[in-house]
Amino acid sequence: MGANHSRNDLNLSDSDSDSSTESETRTRTDYTSDEYQTPTKTPSSSSKSPQTTSSLDDIETRLESLKLKYNPQIKNSLKLYHHIGGHTQKSKWVVSEKITFFKFVKIGENGADDVEEEGEGEIEGNGKWVLKVGSRIRVVVDELLQMKVFKEEKRVDFVANGGVWAMRFSDDEGFRVFLERYESCLFENRHGYEDNEENKVRVFGKDFIGWGVPEKADDSMWDAEDAFEKSPERVYKTPVRGGGDLREEFEEAASGGGTIQSLALGALDNSFLVSESGVQVVRNYTHGIQGKGVYVNFDIESSNGRFGGGGGARTTPRKALLMKAETNMLLMSPMSTGKPHASGLHQLDIETGSIVSEWKFEKDGTDITMRDITNDNKGAQIDPSGSTFLGLDDNRLCRWDMRDRHGIVQDIVNNESTPVLNWAQGHQFSRGTNFQSFATTGDGSIAVGSLDGKIRLYSITSMRQAKTAFPGLGSPITHIDVTFDGKWILGTTDTYLILICSLFTDKDGKTKSGFSGRMGNRISAPRLLKLNPLDVHLAGGNKFRNAQFSWVTENGKQERHLVATVGKFSVIWSFQQVKDGAHECYQNQVGLKSCYCYKIVPKDDSIVESRFMHEKYAVSDSPEAPLVVATPMKVSSFSISSSRLRL
Repeated sequence: MGANHSRNDLNLSDSDSDSSTESETRTRTDYTSDEYQTPTKTPSSSSKSPQTTSSLDDIETRLESLKLKYNPQIKNSLKLYHHIGGHTQKSKWVVSEKITFFKFVKIGENGADDVEEEGEGEIEGNGKWVLKVGSRIRVVVDELLQMKVFKEEKRVDFVANGGVWAMRFSDDEGFRVFLERYESCLFENRHGYEDNEENKVRVFGKDFIGWGVPEKADDSMWDAEDAFEKSPERVYKTPVRGGGDLREEFEEAASGGGTIQSLALGALDNSFLVSESGVQVVRNYTHGIQGKGVYVNFDIESSNGRFGGGGGARTTPRKALLMKAETNMLLMSPMSTGKPHASGLHQLDIETGSIVSEWKFEKDGTDITMRDITNDNKGAQIDPSGSTFLGLDDNRLCRWDMRDRHGIVQDIVNNESTPVLNWAQGHQFSRGTNFQSFATTGDGSIAVGSLDGKIRLYSITSMRQAKTAFPGLGSPITHIDVTFDGKWILGTTDTYLILICSLFTDKDGKTKSGFSGRMGNRISAPRLLKLNPLDVHLAGGNKFRNAQFSWVTENGKQERHLVATVGKFSVIWSFQQVKDGAHECYQNQVGLKSCYCYKIVPKDDSIVESRFMHEKYAVSDSPEAPLVVATPMKVSSFSISSSRLRL
């Protein structure tokens, strides 16, 4: 069921591609057709001596035999290819322009015509750098291009104009110049400053200069803490399609009549599929989750006649959080469609099937909102005595307590008024933090991702001052996860995942985590996890969502995989492979190391959530616990056997 992806195997050789150029097939608008043939050429009506088809073929054969190369007189010369056929058997690269050139130009704030060429001047205001390639490509330089570099081939693949393209350069110098100019223009478009050493220090800080200049980073920690045994015969290879790497155990439709909105996996006996009208209870097995035929409808009347963000409005639960040994669930709904903020939440008693409380967020007598909630630590949901949880808003980080100030659990069932949660700990920042998502480690340390791309680490003792603040790379962090031991942090952006090592060596030579102390200047550069340009195109322009590690809740256990969702794809990376500095993806790269080796699990519908079950459900022949993939109407479980673990 799973599919491996590598587009490096597509041949761009001149002899193969020149015989089917895009200029010859430009009249064909359906590139997904079963056949791709060069149309028969028709002689011009103005020709004095009409030629036969055979004579034209003879001329074309003679021209191709010359194997014309790039014109060295054209500055920045290259050959432009266009990919057609998707992942079908007919997929191939065709030549779009045999001899063309690239140019970086800067456009004005209103998108006016080109005003300056890269390297020849600057303009006032907030103009953007644009890449022009021949007559076909004119695009803003940003992450949406999804540039992938093949250094040995002097080749760059990218996404633009609704398609996938490749540039092959005529010489090393032109290739080098392109990469330097591209990185420079990308930096300026991202951060608003000219690309130079001073501004890189200004953006990243002196301690994090390796994020902007990767060759200056200290990456020794990536291999220092390796919980996996490396065997000499273990070789990572870029995968190919059709390997049958994931086995689908079963798939079943959601019950209860509602569409699945979120997935709450349990570490004990049950997991839960949350819809707008109730919760379906499913059973946990070593081969995945399966329905029990039990559906708990939301009891609206027990929550003062409404379910949602207040004011009588009913909205769909956006967040489900298990508590009290997974016998209770907190359900948080946004106040209005399109905005994540909520003024309160509901507490569902799963055993009785009743909503026992509608809690309100309040601080010092003033109603406030939350955009996200999470457990106190990675294993808190299986604690039967737990009564606290964490809350996050744009400029707030706090801990809520469901007990009253005298330590007595509030009796909610017969209380007509909405109870108020107790603000037990936290801080309201004046402005500017723009928090988006957060996650906790096994000991309760907190990682928070922000709109500006920063990731802040807070210790278990204070929510006021971050111990470490990693700079952003220009893209908002929309979701964040952290390993149980706190050594690795995984951030989700729209176009890539960012994996950060939090370990550092202090002045006494001891290895510590960025959650417990200031990291100094020996900080590793992050690694990026990306899709190949063709897979970006096949994903339909959808964004990455909710990247997570596989799930462990015990010291000494190591997460094995990472999974993220993009449109109808669940994308899986091997954690060990991403960390391995000798992995072939990292050879001959430019800039931050980026891993393109992954598996894709495709579904017929948009995926709501993809998560690995708790590691206790892994068995001897499948060291990784099953992967659960939920779509609006169905839920599927996949197993990975020990012989198929190599991504």
